[in-house]
Amino acid sequence: MMGKKASGLLLCGLLFCALWTGSVSADNAQAKGGAVTDQNAARAMIREVASTSAAAGKKKSASSVEDPVPQIIKEVSPSVVGIIGKTSGERQKGLDDRYNLTHGSGVIVKSNGWIITNAHVVEDLQNTIVVTSDGKSYSITDTYLDEFSDLALIKINASKLQPAKLAKSATYARVGEKVIAIGTPISFALRNSATTGVISGLGRTVDASYRLIQSDTAINPGNSGGPLINMKGEVLGINSLKYSAVGVENMGFAIPAETVQYIMNQLFKYGEVRRPSLGLELEGSWSSLVGLPTDEPLTVTKVTSAGARKAGISEGDVLYSIDGHRVTSTVDINELFKEYTPGRVVRLVMQSDGDIVVRKLVLGQGDPVVGGEGNETEENGLPEE
Repeated sequence: MMGKKASGLLLCGLLFCALWTGSVSADNAQAKGGAVTDQNAARAMIREVASTSAAAGKKKSASSVEDPVPQIIKEVSPSVVGIIGKTSGERQKGLDDRYNLTHGSGVIVKSNGWIITNAHVVEDLQNTIVVTSDGKSYSITDTYLDEFSDLALIKINASKLQPAKLAKSATYARVGEKVIAIGTPISFALRNSATTGVISGLGRTVDASYRLIQSDTAINPGNSGGPLINMKGEVLGINSLKYSAVGVENMGFAIPAETVQYIMNQLFKYGEVRRPSLGLELEGSWSSLVGLPTDEPLTVTKVTSAGARKAGISEGDVLYSIDGHRVTSTVDINELFKEYTPGRVVRLVMQSDGDIVVRKLVLGQGDPVVGGEGNETEENGLPEE
């Protein structure tokens, strides 16, 4: 009995050992499989992290490459020139006379050598030299000035130049939009210097006959006549003036593209700007002069043409509107008259002796505000198209 019982116990023990050993083996196998799974998961995670890091690096690199400013400067710079010469009436005698120079900038608008710049850059210059971005020098062969807008067209004997692309209008620009200025600041050796900034304001009426673009782009003496460029590589305006005083920083102004185009079209067609004129001298209100918002009319201070007198306009009358367009400053009239031509009949709403009256006036030719009859100038030849 004992033998059988012992034998049975031994059999059970062997069976238990076998079962326990199998269980252990199964657990080991399961553990081994889990370890493999965890290892694979870890490897996959490492690959994902590496892939994400690489993608982030590529994105950062792509972001750096996508900055448009360097490429825009590279593309537009060949269309920008430096202009240098001696100013008549300020020439000095002696050895220092050769250093008595003034300079500015310009923008190529036609491949055959036509360049737009400021009138104050080339006015009264002698022995003027234009230098293109590739270092070639040219003399000016033709000059057409319009002091009223401070713009001028000049011509050099060159071909296959790269003209800049002029924006259709600056009215679509936005305050805060990034812009670039290219020009010849301070020294003529610094030709094609570039600065960046943003548009600070639009439609400014500071010390100019037309509305201007204000930007905080660094503008220095010599930048006059150079381009203000948008992020499409278009010339948004021609840099013309800046505020310069102690405590004043980065307040430059450019003539908008639509005004530049208007003046160029007139100069190419007539060799001058044939502006319509009311034949009146007008004065804005105090509020208008100091920049306050106002709807106050303009006051007639002098009647300068027979046409205006014939229309019944007298000194002391006030002008509210022209053809339904409210005008509160002379700049309003100048902007409006870019769409008008001499000889057109306009309808003026005015106040005379306390009464609101309508005057019909035939526009003369001359300054839009001052003058009219007898102000036509002779044509001295027309620029080439």
